Amino acid sequence: MSEPARVAVIGAGYVGLTTGACLAAMGHQVVCADIDEGRVAQLCSGRVPFHEPGLPSMVGQGLDSGRLSFVVDSTAAAAGADLVFLCLPTPTLPDGSVNMRLVKKVAAQIGPHLRGGAVVVTKSTVPMGSSRIVAEVLGRPDVGVVSNPEFLREGTAVDDFMNPDRVVIGAEDRAAAAKVAALYESLPAPILVTDPGSAELIKYATNAFLATKLSFVNAVAAIGEEVGADIAAVLAGMGADPRVGANFMQPGPGWGGSCLPKDSRALVALAAGAGYDFPLLRGAIAQNDDQFDRIVGKVAGRVALDGARIGLLGLAFKAGTDDTRASPALEIARRLVAFGAEVRAYDPVVTAVDTAGVIVEFDPYDACRGAGAVVVATEWPELADLDPARMAEVMAGLHVIDARGILDRDAWQNCGFTYQGIGRR
Repeated sequence: MSEPARVAVIGAGYVGLTTGACLAAMGHQVVCADIDEGRVAQLCSGRVPFHEPGLPSMVGQGLDSGRLSFVVDSTAAAAGADLVFLCLPTPTLPDGSVNMRLVKKVAAQIGPHLRGGAVVVTKSTVPMGSSRIVAEVLGRPDVGVVSNPEFLREGTAVDDFMNPDRVVIGAEDRAAAAKVAALYESLPAPILVTDPGSAELIKYATNAFLATKLSFVNAVAAIGEEVGADIAAVLAGMGADPRVGANFMQPGPGWGGSCLPKDSRALVALAAGAGYDFPLLRGAIAQNDDQFDRIVGKVAGRVALDGARIGLLGLAFKAGTDDTRASPALEIARRLVAFGAEVRAYDPVVTAVDTAGVIVEFDPYDACRGAGAVVVATEWPELADLDPARMAEVMAGLHVIDARGILDRDAWQNCGFTYQGIGRR
């Protein structure tokens, strides 16, 4: 096994903190830097500022071992490092393209302070050509630049990092690529070394394909509702074909989160910039927007929305996280409010949202009290255990729209509810 490396991680957000904590757990010496002094103070005391199972204990173990530390000064962190990971926000611009401002700013800041022979690793999701841009901004021909995209799923990020399907490394300099590959040599995963542009496109293409797959499933579910087919049976038959596969084939209220919407729009913009129209992906994005309207339509088919109270179970974009970025639940809530409804919501970990017309309750039954209908929008396992008889006692109307397919349909119908799922007979 190679000697432990000295690693700097710039950016202690979701990707950066997971990367730093996991690399420390693998035996490397890691310093995470972030400009948010409050966040750094929290992390130094072992408190993780967002919900991610397993990460708090890993951060605590890293601090206790002395292999993980947190600082505000990114230049000091980078100065003594063998490898510097850039885990910085790359927000979406109005046209769907990616804002590289912060990546370039940090590269300019750390460039003069890097050791000769160090390697700068772009972990942020960045467009093709970014490795060349980072190298130019660094202005250090003695420093390698490598693309190493992340494939972390919120809610399972620690396991995804420690047990990856693959590790992708993109570099023109094979010696620099080898240094990054050595970090991961203890992990049970194939390492794919390619050119930087291919590595960068792998990330975008993966997320765009998953988004398209989900949109396709929801479209098939919509067809099934009209022709009397059951999406569960349809997907079981499709998934049995190894060319199709059963993974990522669950119908739902639409896809969201911090990656799929952003990366899909970015790939459409990147394609347009390269002179290629991407109607397939544009269609997947449009279908996803239609899916939010379909859920609202299911509610409106049971309850006159203007002045109605609607219960919303789930606010996070998926179970296992407190992330509400591009959350289907919130998008549905906004559309319900636009039709005049009052939305009362419950989520096991999200306790507040900045969305007009949405009131967050701390108990699922309180969220549904007096409601004409309830929408299950996030697949939290505990929501499947709710008592439909108790719900029937507190609600004004007995209508449930199970957009995640987690409830026992027979149990709810036996308590007098009308039940609507996605693509279910």
